[in-house]
Amino acid sequence: MTQPQSSTTSPGALLGRMVESASGLDAPADRLRTIADALVSRPWRRDLLRAAPLGHALHPVLTDVPIGTWMSAMILDLSGDRMADASRRLVLVGNLASLPTALTGLAEYSGLDQQARRVGSAHAAANALALGLSTWSWIARRGGHHATGRVLTGAALATGGLGAFLGGHLSIAMKVGSVHPDAHGSVEEPTPSI
Repeated sequence: MTQPQSSTTSPGALLGRMVESASGLDAPADRLRTIADALVSRPWRRDLLRAAPLGHALHPVLTDVPIGTWMSAMILDLSGDRMADASRRLVLVGNLASLPTALTGLAEYSGLDQQARRVGSAHAAANALALGLSTWSWIARRGGHHATGRVLTGAALATGGLGAFLGGHLSIAMKVGSVHPDAHGSVEEPTPSI
């Protein structure tokens, strides 16, 4: 199967390169690296959070839960208030699932080079904002303000979409990601990713 050729002048590629070269992200990226390094300072915790037994990073797998539940809530929102309880529950599940997703992403952050840390910190910031908006959505919905909750879920998905794009840029364009050496017969040191 032939892979489509990607354009290095596409808006997405340009955005990715802009974030990679944004030296203004260095200070927050370095602070995040300190936290990430502490998180994976114990080998058992590093292996657990990077899913060494799976042979590849766990973070990309976990991202499907918050994104999927938030999208499902938006789909149910199209039916009006009759599915409000189910939508609210889905938003909560996505919010709760964001926590282990963020921890596994933070574990991947440790060991990245400067350009990847810039992209990773922007990815983390966008996703943190998405979680904040989604949490606000859940609070609004719980208080009976379903219309406000719907708008906030939409904003969370839009912001999370930017975060997802940056995560994809890390893993696909920058080719970073934990790979256990035994999984592919390689003895090279894995390159962690967000």
